[in-house]
Amino acid sequence: QVQLVESGGGLLQAGGSLRLSCRASGRTLRNYHMSWFRQAPGKEREFVAAINWNGASTYVTDSVKGRFTISRDNALNTMYLQMNNLKPEDTGVHYCAAKEAFRNYVDPEYNYWGQGTQVTVSS
Repeated sequence: QVQLVESGGGLLQAGGSLRLSCRASGRTLRNYHMSWFRQAPGKEREFVAAINWNGASTYVTDSVKGRFTISRDNALNTMYLQMNNLKPEDTGVHYCAAKEAFRNYVDPEYNYWGQGTQVTVSS
């Protein structure tokens, strides 16, 4: 079973940048598709970005297109989310998630989750 730990969150002003990291342990990351989700206060958790097991395919939700980039380094067992031009509506707890590579990459269901890292963007 893979364990996931996020880091890199923080408090910053609108227009700033952050890079979130998700480090995996227990299993090699190359066996998993990965994603980022976020949950704003009082709202349901929402999908942000996904990357397939070898990094050859990625996609992001429309609200972050052109601003966020998902990537991974399987040699370091780590996935990243580069967030640029942050907006107050990006505020929330950001979670990384994983599912085995034999599962459907575009399926929104994930079975391993980290504890989350808080991102707060002030206007």
